[in-house]
Amino acid sequence: MGVGKELKRVDAYEKVTGGAKYVADLAPKDLLVAKVVHSTIANGVVKSFDLEEALKVPGVVKIVTCFDVPDIQFPTPGHPWSVEAAHQDVSDRKLLNTRVRVYGDDIAAVIAENEIAANRAARLVKVEYEVYEPLLTTDEAMAEGATTLHEEKPGNVLAHSSFQLGDMTFDQALKEEPSLHVIERTYETQPVQHCHLEVPVSYAYMANGKIIVTSSTQIPHIVRRVIGQALGVPWGQIRVIKPYIGGGFGNKQDVLYEPLNAFLCTQVGGRGVRLELTREETLACTRVRHAIKFHVKGAVREDGTLVARKFEAYSNQGGYASHGHAIVANAANAFKQLYHEEKALESDSYTVYTNITVGGAMRGYGIPQSDFATECLTDDLANAIGMDPLEFRFKNCMPEGYVDPHTKVKFNSYGLKKCMEKGRDYIHWDEKRKAYGNQTGPVRRGVGMAIFCYKTGVYPISLETASCRMILNQDGSIQLQMGATEIGQGADTVFTQMAAEVTGITEERIYIVSTQDTDISPFDTGAYASRQTYVSGKALKQTAQLLKERILDYGSYLLKMPSDALDIQDNNVVDKESRECLVTLEALATEAFYSLDRSVHITAESTYHCKENTFSSGACFAEVEVDMPLGKIKVLNIINVHDSGTLINPKLAEAQVHGGMSMGLGYALSEQLLFDRSGRPLNDNLLDYKLPTAMDTPDLHVDFVQLDDPTGPFGNKALGEPPAIPVAPAIRNALLHATGVAVDSLPLDPQKLVSHFKEAGLI
Repeated sequence: MGVGKELKRVDAYEKVTGGAKYVADLAPKDLLVAKVVHSTIANGVVKSFDLEEALKVPGVVKIVTCFDVPDIQFPTPGHPWSVEAAHQDVSDRKLLNTRVRVYGDDIAAVIAENEIAANRAARLVKVEYEVYEPLLTTDEAMAEGATTLHEEKPGNVLAHSSFQLGDMTFDQALKEEPSLHVIERTYETQPVQHCHLEVPVSYAYMANGKIIVTSSTQIPHIVRRVIGQALGVPWGQIRVIKPYIGGGFGNKQDVLYEPLNAFLCTQVGGRGVRLELTREETLACTRVRHAIKFHVKGAVREDGTLVARKFEAYSNQGGYASHGHAIVANAANAFKQLYHEEKALESDSYTVYTNITVGGAMRGYGIPQSDFATECLTDDLANAIGMDPLEFRFKNCMPEGYVDPHTKVKFNSYGLKKCMEKGRDYIHWDEKRKAYGNQTGPVRRGVGMAIFCYKTGVYPISLETASCRMILNQDGSIQLQMGATEIGQGADTVFTQMAAEVTGITEERIYIVSTQDTDISPFDTGAYASRQTYVSGKALKQTAQLLKERILDYGSYLLKMPSDALDIQDNNVVDKESRECLVTLEALATEAFYSLDRSVHITAESTYHCKENTFSSGACFAEVEVDMPLGKIKVLNIINVHDSGTLINPKLAEAQVHGGMSMGLGYALSEQLLFDRSGRPLNDNLLDYKLPTAMDTPDLHVDFVQLDDPTGPFGNKALGEPPAIPVAPAIRNALLHATGVAVDSLPLDPQKLVSHFKEAGLI
């Protein structure tokens, strides 16, 4: 019972039979329909609207423009709020924007009786703009004389941060040792979309003085707060309901269109309004993984000792701050953490406003970008001195007991080197590195690898807090309520297992409430940062212990025995020593509810304020075949090995890794959101945006190094995001081994590869 079992998902039956209810399933039939009018320029100002033809469309109820919304700027990221102004997120977005900063910016909204009328009217809205030159790259946005995108902040650099470790600079280390091998490279990662199955959708109405919003979101409690901020109303007047959600991967860790939807319902007397994005709008107008350009240097001795590194990163933020500088700052931290230099590490990071689609949270939160730069540099350094790149990593990777010098996060359970050893054995690294060493011909093979680390949750950078509620039912079963959100990852299943582990009540008698409702559910900041089994799990464990104590206290009264002589096992109160059943939990619960002598409704609720953290780690090993004339990489074999502490549910853990690896393959080989010179997305649809299909995906292999982490509630630590991190650099490094060609940008698509192979004289 409990932790460590391969329990079938508690939501499996509902989902495979179609019984699970998502936002669109729950929406009443008589809702009005809202359609957003998007800008057709990327940089400029809305001067005026001509709504005459749009208002003539039968069924149009109202059209709201950027001149009609509250003059309030608000933040959108799914971050815990801070009572300190200096730590609050950047407020730079309005419900509708007069100042246009991205192609497809939200400038007006049509409310109509049906979708056909709303779409038709939106197409008939005429807009006059003052147009400025689009700034698509960080270089353009930082150039002298570039148009400022946010007038309240001169220039387009949203934020800059830096740090230095060691007793000297990178250049001083080179002067001290002129014989060092030095590598200087520019690595680039691309903007990609999340491509979750369910598009962003919500409906809003008013009742009993409240605005009620049902939304597909990862962060219902944060959405409530942001709606209140955006509309300028007390947060308690907002109610947010989150049912089942069809994926988010970080895109729905942003408050997307819920504030606008809430405002629109107030403009039609509180009538219900549904706002659902198309797939094209989702790709072009929500959030993307940041494109980041990395200028890096590394210096190494002939024996493979890493002496110094230098890191300079420019993160393309797009038109609005969203998660802002947190992404590239996280990238800089990972570059710092993964290896240790003998003398010097320098780091500078910039987040820059531009006129492309806004960057936000996406699975890995800056670490997939950072890991690409870090692990490409690592292979390039090893290659420069003729050293096996795996041995180079064993020599220089973050050591056991590592403590981040700035955040003080400690590597409490260390499995990184064991992960590398398992991957080495599985892929037959030593044999294949030798076998593929001197190839000729147009088709060649190679093996490559990459390592990673990932902290669990956001402490100490942000608040980590979670609450849980448990209620004993009359039949001895329990209701389990979490503020933490099930978004498809299996959270409700592992929470059920955790509750069973602590209470002694079997999983089939634990009824978890999958819907979060900010008027009813305990507070939790939501699903992000691989935090829920760790942080929310601590709240659950604490609450389960309280509930068990209260049940046993009533058992003590009922049985006339000391409570510390009792335990709960398989839905029975038992003698702790003999394990003899003394009373069923059903009998105890019925007595507690209806006793004429001592009627007690046994419940427990608690909050856990988490003030600790730890690192997960692991490695990806890939074997590839490269057809150089076609520019085609075929992944022949691939494995992720993860150090994620104790696995709560091994089968779910394996599924998490499979999903992350699949996203990593797309990131490595094909995915990229493209823009023309005007800033218009070119491939904002699933025909032209090249997601890998099942036919493109090789067999995905997974292994774990299970080491109990002392800080995890059940010895567990982060697993949700890490699988997406190391795949792209592992494939790039396998390509390097196969062909000798270092490709320093993603994706590794055929056009790019053919160009590189031609330049190298290989085809």
